[in-house]
Amino acid sequence: MYRFLFSSKWLGYLLLAAIFAAACVGLGRWQMDRRAETLAEINRVTSNYSATPVPFAEVKDQFRALAADREWTQVELRGSYDVDGQRIVRNRPLNGQPGYEVVVPFRVETGETVVIDRGWLPIGNNNPGRPDSVPAPPQGTVTVVARLRPAEPDLQRGAPDGQLASIDLAAYSRQLGYPVLTGAYGQLASESPAASDMPFPFPKPSTDEGTHLSYSLQWFAFGVLMFIGFGYAARQQARNAAIDAEDAEAQGADPDGGVMHSSGPVARRRPVARKRKNPTAEEEEDAILDAQGF
Repeated sequence: MYRFLFSSKWLGYLLLAAIFAAACVGLGRWQMDRRAETLAEINRVTSNYSATPVPFAEVKDQFRALAADREWTQVELRGSYDVDGQRIVRNRPLNGQPGYEVVVPFRVETGETVVIDRGWLPIGNNNPGRPDSVPAPPQGTVTVVARLRPAEPDLQRGAPDGQLASIDLAAYSRQLGYPVLTGAYGQLASESPAASDMPFPFPKPSTDEGTHLSYSLQWFAFGVLMFIGFGYAARQQARNAAIDAEDAEAQGADPDGGVMHSSGPVARRRPVARKRKNPTAEEEEDAILDAQGF
């Protein structure tokens, strides 16, 4: 009944179904991996973002090589800004609006220099390609609380004078002409004394895991549905073949009861009449009475 499944046509259909299902499984696993990354990021935000700031001396090594689980950790630093080293970072949209981020070297009292991202500025209306104005950091000794963020890669593209294409700390250090810690930078949470004019502060990262789970389940379901569809199509093919066979058998029979052959109809043999049994005594007596009119 299902012998047709071994034909080249149906084996090809099965191969296509298997390829489609494998692709669906791969896409589903990719969505699950993205969900795992998102959940890890959410865990770092919830654990570190609002935790008590730790002194710079305890996490100094994180500015050289940031561990993934220490991202967003709040660090307290004391020192002074190098105003002359201030730069703006290009192409930093926030809530769908184009803009820039303001980075400034910060020389810690212990002698190391780290980079602080002080906030965001919208694109300017008066000066195309740069903000209308860039607020200066506070002068003198400042206490800064900043959240650890990993250094960004080199984008292999240039930027106008006073700007950076990304927060590539090694390239920034070469521009400054003196060493800075290149493993991580600090995203400003607060500074004291506060400046009168400040860039816009960064919003808290989203803790919504998104739609990765539902998308992954949909891809897995599509892979299963492909095999269900293949099975349904095979079942329909088998039923149609059975119906065709019954129709062919019915068409092979004569309407008058004769069986059709290539040479014409052949009459069926008539049934042989059975011989009548001898009448019983009761039947003979009834027959005599009937004949006499009784």
